[in-house]
Amino acid sequence: MTERRLAPLTALTTLTRRPRLEPVPPPSGATASAALPPAPDAESRIVDNAVYSEGRRIATPDTAAESREELAAGEERLAWMGLYRPEPGDLGSVAELFDLPELAVEDAIKAHQRPKFERYGSTLFVVLKAARYLDAAEEVEFGELHLFLGPDFAITVRHSESPDLSRVRRRLESDPALLAKGSEAVLYATLDAVVDGYRPVLDGLANDIDEIETQVFGGDPGVSRRIYELSQEVLEFQRAAQPLTGILAAITAGFDKYGVDEELRSYLRDVADHVIQVNERVEGFRLQLRDILTVNATLVAQRQNEEIRELTETSIAQGEEVKKISAWAAILFAPSLVGGVYGMNFDHMPELDEVWGYPFALLLMAGVSLTLYLVFKRRDWI
Repeated sequence: MTERRLAPLTALTTLTRRPRLEPVPPPSGATASAALPPAPDAESRIVDNAVYSEGRRIATPDTAAESREELAAGEERLAWMGLYRPEPGDLGSVAELFDLPELAVEDAIKAHQRPKFERYGSTLFVVLKAARYLDAAEEVEFGELHLFLGPDFAITVRHSESPDLSRVRRRLESDPALLAKGSEAVLYATLDAVVDGYRPVLDGLANDIDEIETQVFGGDPGVSRRIYELSQEVLEFQRAAQPLTGILAAITAGFDKYGVDEELRSYLRDVADHVIQVNERVEGFRLQLRDILTVNATLVAQRQNEEIRELTETSIAQGEEVKKISAWAAILFAPSLVGGVYGMNFDHMPELDEVWGYPFALLLMAGVSLTLYLVFKRRDWI
């Protein structure tokens, strides 16, 4: 295993800034076959493999061993190999051919790494987190990308669909002067593509937050779960983008020491500015979702209080009705009791033979009922 040192690549100082170019389609006609990447090999996991001289493709090997042979056949050549979800054995054979650091290869096999930038002697190892927004599912998909960069090779190991490195390759192949700078050109073009790929994700997250705000004030009961899920995506996005600031700082730390020209510094500052903008928007999303969650909790509490108040009012109204029914039942019970007593068929009952017995019973029933009515009325039961 190569000992880890802090010495930068000597070729780093040769890269100059170039304007950003839109991806261009491969050339047509008789020369197109040399520029077209080969079909992916399911066994080797190599998506594209090319050897360049002065920024132009001169060979498209089928295997890593053939790429190594092409490099040995001439000077000032660059082998650029792209692998997609390689098996440990596939990556292990590539590591032997290009003398890749053991620790870095282990990280690339396991994946699930945080973005980072490390130097192993003359080899750079970079881990980047790409992201893309899935419109149908309304969620963010994150992809992991590993780059091994040496003086004459660039090896990319991709574990997801994003980023689309074929666009990066076409961009550099359309500018041979930039690609002729070596593996560092691949690094910066890839960094630029990853950061540019964050913009659609930011737009998608902003749209989701707008929808959530509408759901919150519309009283959607399922919005709390969506707020939580989106907060997790924003947090993961922040973990992907935030380390890029440190990565760019590590790359540019030796500029003064190694005399890197101003054009390259401007190019890197441009990428760094975009990273800062991304991080600021992501942090804004995180704070906005936190505030939305607070507002949603407040609105839910208000709705619950309103429901409790309505239930309380209903209960009070029901209690009032029960009191009225109970009062009238008591009032009607008194004459029923008296009438029931006088309705018994007994020979020896008081006042049965009295003339005033019937009027007395009626007056007794009316008096008791009136008394109960006045009592319940005073107590607001009626």
